[in-house]
Amino acid sequence: MADRLVERLADWGVTRVFGYAGDGVDPLLAALRRHEEQVELVTARHEEMAAFMATGHAKYGGGAGVCLATQGPGAIHLLEGLYDAKLDRKPVVAIVGQVVTSALGAGYQQEVDLHTLFKDVCGQYVQTVVSPDQLPHALDNAFRTALATSSPVCVIVPHDVQQAEAPDEGEQSHGVVQSSTAWAQPRVVPDDARLRAAADLLGAGERVAVLAGQGPRARNARCGRWSSGWAAA
Repeated sequence: MADRLVERLADWGVTRVFGYAGDGVDPLLAALRRHEEQVELVTARHEEMAAFMATGHAKYGGGAGVCLATQGPGAIHLLEGLYDAKLDRKPVVAIVGQVVTSALGAGYQQEVDLHTLFKDVCGQYVQTVVSPDQLPHALDNAFRTALATSSPVCVIVPHDVQQAEAPDEGEQSHGVVQSSTAWAQPRVVPDDARLRAAADLLGAGERVAVLAGQGPRARNARCGRWSSGWAAA
């Protein structure tokens, strides 16, 4: 499944993953090495920096940043960088390792309740993949949520799921949710009356300054002149 995960990242247009090595994500690291021509692994000096680098990628490169860390302390170190993404409203997908599913709840080495850990910073979406069939739609939902809400999300992948054989794609069966990487950025505009009222207000000014922010919608905004004033195009 590790190879399938990396291939899914490539399908989402991901060309770079920022991460730090750990035994809980060894299968994913090996898969990234096998697919390095599609998805580059940028190794940080610390998990915290991997999350900051993914956030910076989202801020200045566009699209969703992706960071990778192992379970336990590795996952904990991601928090500060993910909070930077949350507070600056940038889409970041954190992929985090976890102990094998058979050991969950046993106090296994470096086992941390990752749902509790990430439930605030990744409050829009945090999911543990417990079955190979679940991985594609969990990853797809993570990317859609991150992009639609401009926020960090988290996908937790236990070690045994990373090593599992990938199921056949496209098979319909009870309890299996099919998914895809289709997604489009919506264009949200106010109704005509409010837009004209804003244009009239701006047009009546003599020295107008507009603080529009730097989100994905404001960043690409342009102005066009109406007969009664100015309005965002």
